[in-house]
Amino acid sequence: MTIYALSTGPGISGVAIVRVSGKEASGVIKALTNKSIPKPRVATLRKINKINTSELIDEGIILWFPAPESYTGEDMAEFHIHGSKAVVDALHTSIEKIENCHLAQPGEFTKLAFQNGKINLLKAESIADLISAETEIQRQQAIKIMSGKSANKFNDLREKLLKILSHVEAKIDFPDEDLPKNILSNIKKTSEDVYKSIQKILDDKKVGEKIREGFKIAIVGPTNAGKSSLLNHLSNRDVAIVSEIPGTTRDVIETHLSIDGYPVVISDTAGIRDSKNEIEKKGIKLALNRAEDADLKLVVIEAKSTDFNGVLKDLFDENSILVVNKSDLISKELSSEIKKFDPVLISIKNNSNIEELISRLKNKLKSKFITSEDILITRERHRLHLVECLDNLKNFSKKNNTEDFDKAAEDLRLATRHLGMIVGKVDVEEILENIFNEFCIGK
Repeated sequence: MTIYALSTGPGISGVAIVRVSGKEASGVIKALTNKSIPKPRVATLRKINKINTSELIDEGIILWFPAPESYTGEDMAEFHIHGSKAVVDALHTSIEKIENCHLAQPGEFTKLAFQNGKINLLKAESIADLISAETEIQRQQAIKIMSGKSANKFNDLREKLLKILSHVEAKIDFPDEDLPKNILSNIKKTSEDVYKSIQKILDDKKVGEKIREGFKIAIVGPTNAGKSSLLNHLSNRDVAIVSEIPGTTRDVIETHLSIDGYPVVISDTAGIRDSKNEIEKKGIKLALNRAEDADLKLVVIEAKSTDFNGVLKDLFDENSILVVNKSDLISKELSSEIKKFDPVLISIKNNSNIEELISRLKNKLKSKFITSEDILITRERHRLHLVECLDNLKNFSKKNNTEDFDKAAEDLRLATRHLGMIVGKVDVEEILENIFNEFCIGK
């Protein structure tokens, strides 16, 4: 089967690129141009016509990449045409008429590249992350993973386990033969070294996932404290409805921002208060849950009612910033009880001291992302496999010590399998669809 799709963004543009990959790729070029295939990797200007007619679709550049030297590992062609919807639609309609050609599914080109051994699974995921990167730190992380640092580390750990697995299996196959003592001691030492390495990788405070998905910030506080106004101010647009009516915000409202290059997801939540309204009570429960899950909380109270007790005080921790809004209404000095939380006094109405709050936010973000140079895990999938690997290694160690080699070998096989599933060294069909569905069509 041959696939095709628009690989550049939809909409009006100077140039659009349509990719074709598969056995019929050369036939597509011949059918659309009525000419032979151009030289490999040489940009060639051709008139592109509708199938079986001389009606011109467009005049554009054609690139030919014969297998296996292509992105997908198959025969592949690129049509560089003018980027109007009409031109792209006409080209798609013509390719569709060619036998065995169908429109690509999301991520199908990259899935083919993985299946044909052009890239490993980690690189495939990093390509998706690079495409969706919105901030500089997200781009840098995706490039690091694409360079192979993580894949090399996981492959190295897996190779070490495979080596000691061969020694354990030798002991099982030849029970009457005594393995050299240095090999037996090396089995124990290597498994312990791999265990410690994975523990160190897991002890990363989930920085990689936070960079990829966004650092979660929850704005919490009582009703009418100015939480929605703060969200709108930080976003430079009206994200949330602002009203003087208490309890206006009932649901969690999210917006994605870049603060000094750091990706963040800021959530405005329902005002926390005692309420008999069932809908508002559900909103307050959502607010408390979001605060629990957040990496950082902005606890917003208003200057004329600096009540900071009960639930709000319980929410406050080292990952919180106390924000006193409506500071223009302050007529007396803040109480010592409030001062000990080192609050930031702002006035959204007068645009006062917002820069100080943003500066505090930046410092918090920098402290959270300080280990970014050693990032190896960027997805929960990687973390789960590493945790499973650790569990299997722990079981292996216990059984190896009691010389229950048959069962110990099985634990070791499972440990290597989980490492292999991270980079795609073993059968991973069950996870491929989830990964490649995140891609856009044409990639």
